[in-house]
Amino acid sequence: MTLADQAITFIGAGAMTEAIVSGLVANNRVNSGQITVMNKNNGERLEELEKNYPIQTTTNKQQAVERSHLLILAMKPKDVGDALERLQPFIRADHVIFSVLAGTTTGYISSLIEAECPVIRVMPNTSANVGASASAISGGQFAADKDVDLAASLFSSIGSVTIVPEEKMDSVTGISGSGPAYFYYLLEGLQTAAVDAGLTEEDAKALLIQTMQGAAKRWSQTSRPLQSLYEEVMSPGGTTEAAFSVLRKHSVQEHVTGGAKAAIAQSEKLGKVKKHV
Repeated sequence: MTLADQAITFIGAGAMTEAIVSGLVANNRVNSGQITVMNKNNGERLEELEKNYPIQTTTNKQQAVERSHLLILAMKPKDVGDALERLQPFIRADHVIFSVLAGTTTGYISSLIEAECPVIRVMPNTSANVGASASAISGGQFAADKDVDLAASLFSSIGSVTIVPEEKMDSVTGISGSGPAYFYYLLEGLQTAAVDAGLTEEDAKALLIQTMQGAAKRWSQTSRPLQSLYEEVMSPGGTTEAAFSVLRKHSVQEHVTGGAKAAIAQSEKLGKVKKHV
């Protein structure tokens, strides 16, 4: 089974669906005619997606499910119960279900449908729309290796793929799922400092993008600990040391760690709430 053989339906038309669709279309891994996006009632959003991408859209749940081989669940996590209750009559045993819902286990999804079809849990991030997502994948109870491989094939078209045990997915959600937002937030602070010091926003953006990409590339090509990498930039009485004296005074690193742990805890909380629904 290859992606070229599959009709793909996204249930939900939000930012993550658009990010994945954008990456798939740009990468040419699948034909755009294979892709359908369905949501419950937001016709304007579907029209917007059809205008931006050569895909099909529908609000007809039966049509959306029955025409597909792969179902990608991308609604708001709190809506998954109601959505699958409506979709369940049309789900077949030969469907393969991919879920990109934070805090939602494969076991919970399987409990909402009668068919024993494979469910794969995936946590991409919004860098999918430029083909640079960091996606993690876990197979559920009925997922065979070929189903996990199919998920890896699809999501590798929009970035990197890491296969992890499902019990680690809450950690993935808080780190790489939410991760782009952390970097944007930190970069915003650096850009503000640059503009306040007289640089244009455009020059600051160019400098910060290359600096971030260079740091990532350097880390990817060494086994040295991160502390040694930032310490090599410092010299006694120098500019980097001055910056770190302020960052350490305000416990910036500890707060970043705490923020990521809060995201992980929220993913765990979402999963526990669903178990008791």
